[in-house]
Amino acid sequence: MRAATSATCLHPIDMTHCRLLAFALVALALVCPAASAQPGRFIVVASTTSTEQSGLFAHLLPAFRRATGIEVRVVALGTGQALDMGRRGDADVVFVHDPAAEARFVAEGYGLQRRPVMFNDFVLLGPTADPAGVRGRDIVVAFGRLAKAGAAFVSRGDNSGTHAAELRIWKDAGIVPGAAKPIGYRECGCGMGPALNIAASTGAYLLADRGSWLSFRNRGDLAVLVEGDQRLFNPYGVIVVHPGRHPHVKTELAQAFADWLVSPAGQASIASYRIGGEQLFFPNAGP
Repeated sequence: MRAATSATCLHPIDMTHCRLLAFALVALALVCPAASAQPGRFIVVASTTSTEQSGLFAHLLPAFRRATGIEVRVVALGTGQALDMGRRGDADVVFVHDPAAEARFVAEGYGLQRRPVMFNDFVLLGPTADPAGVRGRDIVVAFGRLAKAGAAFVSRGDNSGTHAAELRIWKDAGIVPGAAKPIGYRECGCGMGPALNIAASTGAYLLADRGSWLSFRNRGDLAVLVEGDQRLFNPYGVIVVHPGRHPHVKTELAQAFADWLVSPAGQASIASYRIGGEQLFFPNAGP
């Protein structure tokens, strides 16, 4: 007696099933080609924790993939670390929010061109009761009051775009945390999400980007205390890593990503992203 195997058709009905199965597999292969048919159709984007944790990438990247067939693998870091990834050639493109650091990156020959993409703003968060009395619209005055009161303040301390903005504000307030830190000043060396969690659980003040704040759910007693100051403007730019520094960079695919972000389709996708009906980022690529 012969044992039948899944690879053998012994009867007429089995032959019919095999032919139908073979036809179906061929049709499926034509409609859904294997991933290996387009090797290397992905790029690595070094970006900020704010774009990742706000949910923006989860909103944008499927639309980009549908338009181009290019997969994007995001590494979410502080802006300084993201730019360092670009300097090492470990990313094909950077998408960050520290214009001064971005300008240096391009001037040093690590990036092709900075292109403005969008903006949002920073907000100063703190306990609803506001024991340091900072509530208002002047961020420099608010930081001065934080220092005078010795209020608990969580700094990301991670060389991110948010950390760079925070240090600029402390400097404008006549305070240099690196030299003489305010009494309540604490650095967590962490991303925006963990910093928000620390502030919420300890009743501390914190500078955050609005996108991360709107997507944050574990708010506790935190509230927005200072907003609207022009010094809290937070622009984002995209830069393709220079192939002259790193020939292995996927320049063509990276450029396609940068071009899509500033295209009408990309800008419309950015503008359409909302949480609770509130827009998180505002396109500003220009005409």
